Amino acid sequence: MCGIAGLIAPDPENRISEMLRSIEHRGRDDEGVFTSAAFGEHRQKACLGHRRLSIIDTSPAGHQPFISEDKRYALTYNGEIYNYLDIREELEAKGEKFATATDTEVLLKAFRRWGEKCLDKLNGMFAFAIWDDVEKTLFAARDRVGLKPFHYAFAGDSIVFASEIKAILASGMVDAELDPQGFDQFLSFLWPVPPHTMFRGIYQLLPGHFFVWKNGSLKIRKYWDLDFSAEEKVGSEKEWSRRVASTLERVTKLEMIADVPLGAFLSGGIDSTSIVAFMSRHSRSKISTYTTAISAEDLEFDIIPSDVEWARKAAKLFPVDYHETLLKPDVADLLPKLVWHSDAPVIDMAIPSYLISQQSRETQKVMLSGMGGDEIFAGYPRQMAMQIAGVTDIVPSAVRRPLMRTVESSLYGGARGKLTAPLRNAKKFARSAAMDFEDRYLGFGTYFTPAMKSALLSPKMRNATGEFDAYEYHRRYFDDCRDASPLNRLLYVDFKTFMPALNLDTTDRTSMAANLEVRAPFLNRELVELSARIPAHLKIKGLKRKYIFKKAMESVLPKDLIWRRKAGFSAPIRSWLRGALRPMVDDLLSVETIRRRGLFDPAEVRRIVDSNLSGREDLNLQVFQLLNLEIWMQQFLDKR
Repeated sequence: MCGIAGLIAPDPENRISEMLRSIEHRGRDDEGVFTSAAFGEHRQKACLGHRRLSIIDTSPAGHQPFISEDKRYALTYNGEIYNYLDIREELEAKGEKFATATDTEVLLKAFRRWGEKCLDKLNGMFAFAIWDDVEKTLFAARDRVGLKPFHYAFAGDSIVFASEIKAILASGMVDAELDPQGFDQFLSFLWPVPPHTMFRGIYQLLPGHFFVWKNGSLKIRKYWDLDFSAEEKVGSEKEWSRRVASTLERVTKLEMIADVPLGAFLSGGIDSTSIVAFMSRHSRSKISTYTTAISAEDLEFDIIPSDVEWARKAAKLFPVDYHETLLKPDVADLLPKLVWHSDAPVIDMAIPSYLISQQSRETQKVMLSGMGGDEIFAGYPRQMAMQIAGVTDIVPSAVRRPLMRTVESSLYGGARGKLTAPLRNAKKFARSAAMDFEDRYLGFGTYFTPAMKSALLSPKMRNATGEFDAYEYHRRYFDDCRDASPLNRLLYVDFKTFMPALNLDTTDRTSMAANLEVRAPFLNRELVELSARIPAHLKIKGLKRKYIFKKAMESVLPKDLIWRRKAGFSAPIRSWLRGALRPMVDDLLSVETIRRRGLFDPAEVRRIVDSNLSGREDLNLQVFQLLNLEIWMQQFLDKR
């Protein structure tokens, strides 16, 4: 796990040092730079940089950028190839010789032999770039699901890329400007939709894609996709349970490969506990586990109680070294730090994610996570809500829509007490149930609706964003899988948008801020491809989400842990916005600050803040969103 950066420009040597300095936190074990000879009429040079967090073969032999013996290729690489030993064996059978024990050398020799087709063989998380000094081409690729980030931008015929946007800005080749389309998407979803970012002219390479740069021209291609046409309609429930359990155990063991200490996050939910269970089977020593707890007073306004009691119970099932920390951060000081690490406004889960990564890093260098289980097995409440809301489709839309809007407007959404969660969820359900299939699902994931954005934006920003459809990419993905079952269509859209843009990006940024590698066995290629073949009716059965996965784990875990109600991994921002963050909200979302910034109507921002505090509406995430946006603009656009 590392940080990569690079550029092709006339004077790269004067830029790469600052780029690498900006991502030093991603790898503190080593730094390296490769620079080619000048080429072409513009006398450009290719320059690759690397910050190393050594995991496999921690010796100096793993230094990057890694150069081929014939000096033709140079590689800068971030990630882990879990099946590198199998690929190495295949290459050795073809006559290749290896000088190191690294997956880095295997990756470079695989590319040298098979070119872009090497991607078909890789099982891992990765983002890498390879310079070909003979063809004068740059090849870059990103893993199938988007576990590792890759950003790029153009400056004339030059290109610059990096693991993080701040490194691209540090090159001095691109100015930090707000991207109107990314901004519009951010208001809708809390995040910009890939390939967009919050910065004008800076893009993400999509998961499962690669590009080739030559002579100032860039060609991007997709090399992998989640294929629900492979869904198997046959097979008993027992057989599917066996396949799911055996595959998860196998990929968990595969992802335990490391030459450094390795532990696991443990929330007490079925996903993380399953990972710990299988790790315990294949570890020669106790697994170190890490858990965060939330205080009772901070949960007063939140939806679901803390999971910590279940984490403690889970820890007693296996030989683990259990660590638990109460979540009590100085959130007003921590928030700006996390915004800087994220290159974007952060979401609520960023805070506990960073704190547990920081705690884990005291003893571990690699952690396994249960992330991804909800995405591949249909574990989110909104997916169940879609099943339930579908029943209302028998009511004509001319009747259903006004009825549901009346229900929505009559409900309080933000009051404290036992009815907090049911009222809040019922309000959101009523709003989305009034819509048709695609809009309904998009509504469950929308924070500022088009009508809310229209009221919120200043006339200038309303004009700047008026041509954009925030749902453009979501609709495109819905169309790409139009022949799949309704549930699988939802999973596909989330897999392409929500998962890489929100969950995976947040996990990468917060863990690397702590100089920690996080692996996700649920998103291993083998398990992801198996999940696409599972019949949709076994993912949600009746009112049971993740049904087939839960059945699979009945032979491994206690049933009360498997079938219990699961809490989400988030922070108690509803409490913080009324406490520790209240002064920051009053300052950064004041009428004067909003008017000076010029993006929003100050009166509407004030209404949102006041409505949230009164409990009339649950607009906590929207307030948190606007607060983080102002912090981000101060840091990156104002350069404070």
